[in-house]
Amino acid sequence: MISLRNVEKFFLLGNAKQYVLRQITVDIEEGEFVTVMGPSGAGKSTLLGIVGMLIVPWREHDPFAQRLGYTIGFVFQQYHLLDDLTVYENLDIPLSYRNVPRGERQGIVADTLDKFQIVAKKDLYPRQLSGGQQQLVAVARAMVASPRLILADEPTGSLHSSQGRMIMDLLKKLNDGGTTIIQVTHNEEYSKYGNRIINLHDGWLVD
Repeated sequence: MISLRNVEKFFLLGNAKQYVLRQITVDIEEGEFVTVMGPSGAGKSTLLGIVGMLIVPWREHDPFAQRLGYTIGFVFQQYHLLDDLTVYENLDIPLSYRNVPRGERQGIVADTLDKFQIVAKKDLYPRQLSGGQQQLVAVARAMVASPRLILADEPTGSLHSSQGRMIMDLLKKLNDGGTTIIQVTHNEEYSKYGNRIINLHDGWLVD
C-alpha cells in the first residue's frame, strides 16, 4: 500500500543541511497496524507527514496529491476540532470538502455518530467536551469518509490512561475491520496494539 525508497528530508540552516530523515526505505501493506517509535526529534512526525502528503515533493495543489488525500484520515494529539462548529458540523465538514451531496452527508454523519456512541453530543461544541470526548470526535472525523488509511500522531499523548486505552481500543477495532493504521507513540503499552514497530533514531531507521 505504501512504499518509500531512500526518502530524505532536510532543512537549510544557513549553508548547512539539517537532516530530519535519512535514507528511509520501508513498505507498509494494506491492513497493517504499524507503530512508529523513537525519541523526540527522531523524525517520527515528519515521516508521518510525508506518508500523508502533508509534506510533499511536488506542488502543494497537485491534483494527484489531492486525490490520494481523500483516502487518508488524520488523528492528531491536539484534536484540531473547529471550536465554532458543533460535533455534528465537525463531522460534516470533511464530507462537504469532498462534494458529497447534503442528503448523503446527513446519513453518513448520523451513522458515524451512532457507531462512535456520540449521538447525545452532536449539538455540543468542543469546549463542552472532555479531552477524551474530543479525541473520540477527532477519530470519528478521521473515519467519517471511510479512508483506507489512518495516520495517528500521538493520538493519546494528552489523555489520561483510561481515555488513552479507549482510543487505542477503537483504533484496533477499526484496523480489525480492514483500515490500515500508522501511529506515532512513545507509549510502550500502546505500541503493542500494532503488528509491527518501526524505530527511528536521529532520522535513521534502526533495528
